[in-house]
Amino acid sequence: MENIQNMVSFVREHFNSDKFIPLHEPRFRGNEKKYLAETIDSTFVSSVGAFVDQFENMMQDITGAAKSIAVVNGSASLQVALRLAGVKKDEEVITQALTFIATANAIVYNNAVPVFVDVDLDTMGLSPIALENFLEEFGELREDGCYNKSTGRRIAACMPMHTFGFPVHLDELVAVCNKWQIPLVEDAAESLGSFYKGKHTGTIGLISGFSFNGNKVVTSGGGGAIITNDIELGVQAKYLTTTAKRPHPYEFFHDELGYNFRMPNLNAALACAQLESLNGFLEDKRGLANKYAEFFNGSGIKFRQETADTKANYWLMCVELNNKAEREEFLKNTNELGVMTRPIWNLMYRLPMYAHCQRDAQTNAEFLEERIVNIPSSAK
Repeated sequence: MENIQNMVSFVREHFNSDKFIPLHEPRFRGNEKKYLAETIDSTFVSSVGAFVDQFENMMQDITGAAKSIAVVNGSASLQVALRLAGVKKDEEVITQALTFIATANAIVYNNAVPVFVDVDLDTMGLSPIALENFLEEFGELREDGCYNKSTGRRIAACMPMHTFGFPVHLDELVAVCNKWQIPLVEDAAESLGSFYKGKHTGTIGLISGFSFNGNKVVTSGGGGAIITNDIELGVQAKYLTTTAKRPHPYEFFHDELGYNFRMPNLNAALACAQLESLNGFLEDKRGLANKYAEFFNGSGIKFRQETADTKANYWLMCVELNNKAEREEFLKNTNELGVMTRPIWNLMYRLPMYAHCQRDAQTNAEFLEERIVNIPSSAK
């Protein structure tokens, strides 16, 4: 209890507040009001407007991707990314059970089936060793791709998630996926500003999705982005997310099933102002992470830090307790003392709609599920 009280005092001192301390709240320190006013004055507040184009260009500049497509939220970005990767009805997508629900939902939105493979302890993301072991046991290469011998279904994609902005071991995952002829789609929803060996997350797989929800490093209120280095895929992504409408001066002709997943210009205006402040947010959050690391050093509570060859955005910072009982005590006392903390997600196969899905032993995921807690992580 003393450690917890000390942490609460530390957090209050850092954020200079004796009020309730949230887990992660947005900061509006730049041109947000100005750009929103410009959008309202222009009357282009919906799905067409200058800020949508500006947002897409800024995302390309920040990530280094060849193509960026603005969409309504992160879930939509993943759903479309999987479709563009070739995922079809009754096929399988390998992902991690230690993730936010949107990862698994995006697979099912494509009428596909999630398969859960264990994570690494250091990244909390999909393990290339576990993936290789799973495919050695159940994978079978055929002329049209990799199949699951136990279900008879084609494994259409693999989608790791960069948990809390900590990049997974991408080189190793790419190597395994290439060996088994499985496209890699990155769930980069939480990782804007994170880098793996000098490359921005989301640019190493075939295609990826980002989120700009209200609790992310950068927010557009609600919004997302698809990014890819494949120009043709990017063009198709824009077409599908704008109702699959063929260009014409006045006629409405849609030649396949598309989605009304367009980001409104109002949201894009907010996003552009936030992206202008991204480097400052990341610097502030890294400063807080360094303070946490120093504070928890020698306390018996492990502060989770980035792995070698990566640069994490420290979106949600987290600690690792020694067991589930300590985790519960930590959660109970911090929240009662007015500092918001939250456990890591329930594993997907704990949820009724995913209880039937195939999975491996999940040794690391279950270890982390019992121990990881997110702590206040806002930019100052």
